[in-house]
Amino acid sequence: MSDPVRVRFAPSPTGYFHVGGARTALFNWLFARHHGGKFIIRIEDTDRKRSTDYAVRDLLEGLRWLGLDWDEGPDVGGPHEPYFQSQRSAIYQEYARQLVESGHAYYCYCSAERLAELRETQKRDKLAPGYDRRCRNLTPAERAEFEAQGIKPVVRLAVPLEGQLTFHDVLHGTITVDFASLRDDKVLLKSDGFPTYNLAAIVDDHLMGITHIMRADEWLPSAPYHILVFQAFGWTPPIYVHLPIVLSPTGKGKLSKRHGAVSVLEFKKQGYLPEAMVNFLARTGWSYDDKTEVFSEQELKERFDLPGISSSPARFSYEKLEWLNGYYIRQLAADDLAERVLPFLKKAGFQADLAITKRIAPLIQERIKTLAEAPAMVDFFFAANVEYDPAELVDKKGTAADARRSAEAAVAALEGLEDFSAEAVEAALRPLVDQLGLKARSIFGTIRVACTGKAVAPPLFETLSIIGQEVTLRRLRQAVLLLPDAA
Repeated sequence: MSDPVRVRFAPSPTGYFHVGGARTALFNWLFARHHGGKFIIRIEDTDRKRSTDYAVRDLLEGLRWLGLDWDEGPDVGGPHEPYFQSQRSAIYQEYARQLVESGHAYYCYCSAERLAELRETQKRDKLAPGYDRRCRNLTPAERAEFEAQGIKPVVRLAVPLEGQLTFHDVLHGTITVDFASLRDDKVLLKSDGFPTYNLAAIVDDHLMGITHIMRADEWLPSAPYHILVFQAFGWTPPIYVHLPIVLSPTGKGKLSKRHGAVSVLEFKKQGYLPEAMVNFLARTGWSYDDKTEVFSEQELKERFDLPGISSSPARFSYEKLEWLNGYYIRQLAADDLAERVLPFLKKAGFQADLAITKRIAPLIQERIKTLAEAPAMVDFFFAANVEYDPAELVDKKGTAADARRSAEAAVAALEGLEDFSAEAVEAALRPLVDQLGLKARSIFGTIRVACTGKAVAPPLFETLSIIGQEVTLRRLRQAVLLLPDAA
């Protein structure tokens, strides 16, 4: 590429950070990193009624969690500050004035009531919606009359009435549009002096030197209007890449909240790893070959490019994401996993610290698919007591008397130990199989339920070592009391 790559992610902060938007951000970020270019964050907050500070915070926190660092934008600055469009109004007003003076735009004085009535009439008569261009050819006298009434006009784009516009999209190919089909002279500047997307994005993309516009497919119908604005200023449009939408797991319709979590930070709360999320989103609509599913961040940067992006919508598979997350959990160093699990244990109300979590984490690493599954799996480590049905102490092929003998023998074997390491605990309990003449499954099953309250739990000897000698013996003695005396 002749020019250094400069791409932007330019969301409107009107709601939570959707994973569909996160995929768009990721594709831009990977493309910039692959080509040694710049990734820019621009906040398009000109919708003053819907934009919120909370949405901005949610967006930036989500990007940081995913590890998508930006070269220019909020918090980091850059040569094109400010990166909030609401702070750039004077810039857009000047460019809107230039368009009016050059004849590529005009002032429109139509009231909101008239426009609403126009829409109703078009709807009733089954006509395509669009502005009827009433103000396009006002005389100077007519404009002066409106001005004298104190009406603040909007600025509308003067779409050519005849001819065609041809442009190219990387995924959609060459597209030709008849101007006659563009029935709406889009508003560029609102009456309050704030721009619409149709002006602000184009001006900023030019001023910020954007080389590629990678955005959602839903913006494709607006592309002709945007290219007209570029041409009106005599600017060369960037390369367009309109990305297909992310579909629901069934493939029927766009992914939405009714299908499950869709907010980036909700996935964080549910215990997904950012590494897994990045890998998953990269593979949602992009492929390197027909077999590779797992990519490190460095591999994605090295291999991601436009030819690998599919022109077809991609389904969002929660099952695949969960599998991938489990895979990444198993690749973590034990101490790293502990640091990530600890906040979930604390949120569950456990008196956990990093030291004990480092001992617990390796025991569950092969068993959890998300970090949020950890608390339910290890709650007995932090409970004062464990609860269970006494019948669970008894092996399916054994008797209550066998279970009581197992618990009593375990107390006798463990109460004199000076070393309560997993190895010492195992050495003390293994001989019980021969001493009692019972199956290991029966003996250790009774001990497991007595000490954890669960029939399925992390490896037994390591678990008992972490619980500690005092608590282990107390729980085993309680189990003895719950079982009938063999006599």
